[in-house]
Amino acid sequence: MDDYLSDKEQVERLRQWWRENGWFLIGGVALGGLALYGYNQYFAYRDRQSEQAAALYVTVKQEVDDGKTDDATERLAQMRSEFPDQAYTYQAALLVAGAEVVSAPDAAAEKLRFAMDNSDDPELAMIARLRLARVLAYRDQQQEALALLSVPEPGQFAGRIAEIRGDIHVALGETEAARTAYLEAMVAPGAELLDRSFLQMKLADLPGAAPVVSPAADASAGAAPNVSADPAAAPPPAPEAAGQPGEGA
Repeated sequence: MDDYLSDKEQVERLRQWWRENGWFLIGGVALGGLALYGYNQYFAYRDRQSEQAAALYVTVKQEVDDGKTDDATERLAQMRSEFPDQAYTYQAALLVAGAEVVSAPDAAAEKLRFAMDNSDDPELAMIARLRLARVLAYRDQQQEALALLSVPEPGQFAGRIAEIRGDIHVALGETEAARTAYLEAMVAPGAELLDRSFLQMKLADLPGAAPVVSPAADASAGAAPNVSADPAAAPPPAPEAAGQPGEGA
């Protein structure tokens, strides 16, 4: 029916609509503009925060490399105060903890726990967990370290976790538990990241481990190769290629 209205009536209707709805339209446009401005400002702020945290991280790394642990610790405290949610802060905590692990193990443990509990990067948090477990074991807190390694779904960290559990059981004098953990580490997910030769050495050093006898030496002596009756006591077969040690173990 609007097709039959006069031009004057259509203009009047338009004016009436604008009087009733114009402020809502203007307000909506203004709010949208403010939201877009705030969005851009927030991400610009995050970018500045990340750049500043990155610069401090580089300084911390240089100070750790130069043996200036006290300076690095002060710089990390600044990062934790000003950039508590930045990934660079958690990485710096790992660096400083590594420098303090012998001279100040309690301080190292606190920094590792900070990274483990607060980082939203699962891999970095897991690395912090593994290092913290080793520090706790070094501090004769083996049971707490074992509890820390009880992770429901460790994924590719399963091999490293099993190896550390084995080391802790050795420290506790629990030979069979250590043997089981080392053998588990050989086949667990992420085992390719471990130093398998070192793992075999740990197995061979356990009390009661079956001696490894060279087949060539047995043949020259006219004796059959010595095979342990206990499969768990026998050292695992040599791998084709040694894996690289995983970071954080």
